[in-house]
Order: sequence, then structure tokens, then C-alpha cells
Amino acid sequence: MKKIFPLLFTGSIITSFAFSYTAGDENKVSASDNDSTVFSKIYSEGYSSWGAYNDLKGLCEKAPKRLSGSHGAQVAVEYMQQVMKDLQFDRVWLQPCMVPHWERGAPETAQIIDANGKTKYNVHIAALGGSLATADNGLTAEIIEVKSFDDLDKLGKKGVEGKIVFFNHPFDDKKIATFASYGEAVAYRWQGPPSAEKYGAVGCIVRSVTSSIDTLPHTGVMRSDSLAAKIPSAAISTKDAQFLHGLLAVETGLKFHLKMNCKWYAEEKSYNVIGEILGTEHPEQIIVVGGHLDAWDLGEGAHDDGAGVTGAVEAVRIFKALGIHPKHTIRCVCFMNEENGGRGGKAYADSASLKKEKQIAAIESDAGGFTPRGFGLDMNADVKKKVQVWAPLFLPYGIYDFSHDGGGADIGPLKTLNVPMLGLEPDGSRYFDHHHASNDTFSNVNRRELQSGAASMAAMIYLIDKYGL
Repeated sequence: MKKIFPLLFTGSIITSFAFSYTAGDENKVSASDNDSTVFSKIYSEGYSSWGAYNDLKGLCEKAPKRLSGSHGAQVAVEYMQQVMKDLQFDRVWLQPCMVPHWERGAPETAQIIDANGKTKYNVHIAALGGSLATADNGLTAEIIEVKSFDDLDKLGKKGVEGKIVFFNHPFDDKKIATFASYGEAVAYRWQGPPSAEKYGAVGCIVRSVTSSIDTLPHTGVMRSDSLAAKIPSAAISTKDAQFLHGLLAVETGLKFHLKMNCKWYAEEKSYNVIGEILGTEHPEQIIVVGGHLDAWDLGEGAHDDGAGVTGAVEAVRIFKALGIHPKHTIRCVCFMNEENGGRGGKAYADSASLKKEKQIAAIESDAGGFTPRGFGLDMNADVKKKVQVWAPLFLPYGIYDFSHDGGGADIGPLKTLNVPMLGLEPDGSRYFDHHHASNDTFSNVNRRELQSGAASMAAMIYLIDKYGL
């Protein structure tokens, strides 16, 4: 296939090389290389490198719990700033942004209690991001199960008031795309607590948003605007959700006891970490690549989104390693506060607008460090067709899907500046096994898969820089 596709592709894309380059090393990109040859060198460099993998290991070791506003978040900022400096990016700096500060506190506990108050079953929960704490002695109330918002509405205030609502909406495994299943189920984590509170509920329990059946609760942010819930709210593991469902089917009057110690603090000053290599012809025109640096506090934030930030840094490092001097500036951004506020993405877009910077494209990686399969494309139809013409170059490396919309939450605010946006799309089969859970650890990241994603972003940057959008 590698011998066939370049021949098929030369009729669609000009193959003359437009970069300046460093001669003298056969592994570096030279002026005589066509696109398929450059791709081969980019992927070879990516596959053989340990750059992103070692950077991710360091991040997970030094700042495993790095939710915005925490000490771990500041350690992560300093660590990624040093990584870029060590790689000798042309410029490295911190971009300030104010972020919310919520902390989980002591580990949560929960029990199911029978109607007589005698039998108690311990279950696994995790406070949802932004939840209020229970009283010091916890919260105990009758628990009722609903599977949908329609079920909740049918119960109304009469059936809900004074009780804890249990949203038991399973992940839909019939959907091929796991992100489609997530998009449907996560609505109950986001909107479930305020919807239950509207009818007088005193607490809310939401089935973890994952297809995996285990005892690991998966946290995540719930609605945090003026309509945010003011009742204690938590995720329950899928295995315990199924157990609770079974008990509710045969027993009446079941109660649920939970104790949570989470707390809101004053907003904190934090930072996006930014590094770039300057363009040789149009340094004022910028190609952005990045992910988010903050992560939930249950695991190490390896797949979400340590893989994204270290992969983005690695994409830029690959350019430097191959002696490629891009025409446009390539800027790597480690965004802060994607998980519970999006302040970093907004701060970056606001700054770009204020400075009248020309952002010609933005690429985000925030779907785990798994084998890449394609890119989501959020851009007008004509630009999308241009990117899709490049697909055959990627095919020998297992990158085949350019059919979906998509960019990313952090680069999303750039849409107001009409910036074409791309989102790296890895294989999503295993992502939600780890998403926002305690098993999102470095030990569950494969080096070659992670490096392949970084190389894919580097390859896309190469084409955008060479041909424009």
C-alpha cells in the first residue's frame, strides 16, 4: 500500500517541497522529498521516539491530581513549561487565566440501607464536580430510580420530594461510536442533579458514564451555571448501579446514605502553557495544536488529557528533529480548566482576538492516547473537501476517517474567529473504561499508540503549513 498510494495521490496534490530544511542527515527532511516521503519520515520519527511517553510519565508522576486551582495544577504548569524549554522551542510563556477551585476532600462513602435499617451494603461513589458536601453526619433518605428525564417528570414533586433520585441510564453499547453513547448518557450527569432538585429531591446519584461494568465510579462536572444543583450529587459505579437496580426491583423503602466532603474555594490564578516555533515566511500566521492540562483527581489524567498535551508537544518536537522549518508559526497550547469551566480556551481565544492574531488552523487532541483513526473536521464545506483530499496520504498509517464533524472544547472559542478546527480521533473502544476514573493512569497508556497520535498531528500540521486551508 505504501508503494501504491503515493502514485495515486500525485494527481491530487502538488508534491514539490516548500519548507526550508536542514541538509546532511538522510533521516531529516530534504528539499527533494515529496509528501509521501515526508510522511514516512514523520511517522518513523514518531514511532521510534519515547518523547511523548516519557513526558507523560513525568506529568503523571509529578502532578497526578491537577484539577484547576489545585496545587497539582500549578505543578503541572511548571512541569510542561520546563518540558518545552528543554526542547528549545523558540518561545515559551504562561498565559494567565482565572479558574474555579473545587476540591473533593476526604474520600466519599455510601451505603444502601434496607427498609428496616438493619442490612447495609457499601457501594462505590464519587462526588460529581461542583457538588456541595453533605452534612457532617452524611445524608440519608429514601432512594428512587428513574431511567430518563421523562420518568422523573412523571413522578413529579409528589414522587420525588425529600428523596434521593437515582438516574440509572446505561451506556448504549449498540452504538458503534462510543462518543455518541457518551453524548447521550452524559446528559444525566450534567442535567440530572438540577432536574431532580426541581422536584424537591435532597440528593442525586447518577450511573457512571461508561460501558464498563466495574466498581470504579467515574466523576465529571455537572451543570455549573446559575441553574446548578444545590444538593449533594455523586456518580455510582456501574456494578453497584446494577446491584441497586436489582434491590429496588424486589424491595420497597430502600434508603441511601452518602457522606461527601467536597468544597468550593475562591477562584485561583492559573495559566495556559504555550510554546512555539516561529515560521520562516509567515511568522504572524499561527497553526495551533494542543490539549488540556487539567485533569480530574481520581486517577492521573493520563488519557484525559495528559496524552493530548504531551502528544501536541511531541508533534512540534518531530518538526525540530527532522529539521523542518515551517513557513507558519506552530504553537503548542496546554490549556487549563477544560474539565470544569473552559476558562483556558476562552482566555486563549480572547487574547488572539485582542492581539488580532491570524490563527490559520487549530488541532486538538482530547480523546485519549489510543491508536489514531482519523480527524474530526469543524470548518466550512470547501475547506473540509480540501482536507479530505489529503486522506490517501494517511491511509498507510491506519488513518482513514475524515467524515465526522468535530474540533475540541478548548479550541472551540476560536470558532468566533472563523478558524478551521480539527480534532484527533483515536479508536474510542477503551476510552470510556478510563474516562474520569481512578484507572486513568500512565500504566494504561501504550507508547506506540500515543506516539502514533503525535505523529499524525505532526503530519497534518505539515500539510496545513505547506498547502494552507
